[in-house]
Amino acid sequence: MSAIEPYQISVPDSELQKLSHKLALANFPDELEEAGWDYGAPLSDVRRLTAYWKDQFNWREIEAQINDLPNYRTAIQADGFEALNIHFVHQRSEVEGAIPLIFSHGWPGNFLEVSKLLPLLQSDGKGSPAFHVVAPSLPNYGFSEGTKKKGFGLAQYAETCHKLMQKLGYKEYVTQGGDWGCMITRTMGKLYPEQCKASHINMVRGHPPKWTSQPLLALQHALTPYSSKTRKGLQRSEWFLNQGSGYRSEQSTKPQTLGYALADSPVGLLAWMYEKLHDWTDNYAWTEDEILTWVSIYWFSISGPAASLRIYYEAVNSGVHRLATEQWVPHVKLGLAYFPKELTVPPKAYGRTMGPVVFESEHESGGHFAATEQPETIAGDLQKMFGKGGGAYNVVHDKDGYSTFYSRL
Repeated sequence: MSAIEPYQISVPDSELQKLSHKLALANFPDELEEAGWDYGAPLSDVRRLTAYWKDQFNWREIEAQINDLPNYRTAIQADGFEALNIHFVHQRSEVEGAIPLIFSHGWPGNFLEVSKLLPLLQSDGKGSPAFHVVAPSLPNYGFSEGTKKKGFGLAQYAETCHKLMQKLGYKEYVTQGGDWGCMITRTMGKLYPEQCKASHINMVRGHPPKWTSQPLLALQHALTPYSSKTRKGLQRSEWFLNQGSGYRSEQSTKPQTLGYALADSPVGLLAWMYEKLHDWTDNYAWTEDEILTWVSIYWFSISGPAASLRIYYEAVNSGVHRLATEQWVPHVKLGLAYFPKELTVPPKAYGRTMGPVVFESEHESGGHFAATEQPETIAGDLQKMFGKGGGAYNVVHDKDGYSTFYSRL
């Protein structure tokens, strides 16, 4: 078994120089008058961000900040695939009874989404539960290696995350995720229910309850009029399906073709990601440094930005289908967080078809990147769900989140 080693990110100077050269030579398209956001990322925004990236953004400062986090790396091998060096952040609590939690990001997110949660989950184990937090760069993303073999789908992402937790000594654990992180952690519950004891997700899908399998829920759904919030949620879901999901069709059918553009053009990658950061959030005030940090993590990623697209293909062509993660997963307690600018905001009855729901929260603001936009809200959800009186309290054997004395109160 390979060692678990501290890890420091260090992008070669030659890569920084190459990026600067490419940015200096960038060609931009024209734009229609008064186009705004109707056609995609506005030309003025992309020009401004490109200039900032070339002339003002300081990757070395960002890199130093990232390296202040507790970064580690270790080799993990999914069955049938090569061993991959997996980068992860691991913040251990000093509380003896802290709850092991793995946080999984998605696309176009990254492991840094956990950074605002880390201080909020570092409880003293008295008034609220404490957590041991693990946040990997997923395989094919960021500073983890990527596979060279076809078929690395949701089951393998789940296996990698599960084996990482086992290797760290967390025989039982809980999960938090959005985007692919939701689907990966749901797959962990599906494949490893004895170890994955509960999941909190902030991208809720589900389907209308069926009379044949959930008659009481179906009756409740049929008799309960939709509130104004529910109708707005359905409108948001309709918007995403009809106007916001074109990227998914391309990435899930021909990711390699798109990959050439993203691997060669930093401006292309910037525009492709920036559109999502704008459209998928609830008026979140992204700074230039935040945007370009996220884009730079993809640009400097070990496997390159094209590798991050392949999960879309594999999740509908290999092993566990992404739609299976929207179905009932038994045995694993489930917490659901609803945000008004998530990509899909279904009626609560839909979410209750996904598994044994023990916690629900509905928030007035927030979007797809909840841990970045609303870190206090996500941390609060976790503390309520896993704290005393919560639906998943003491779900991990001998790890209730509290120090020994307060655990007995």
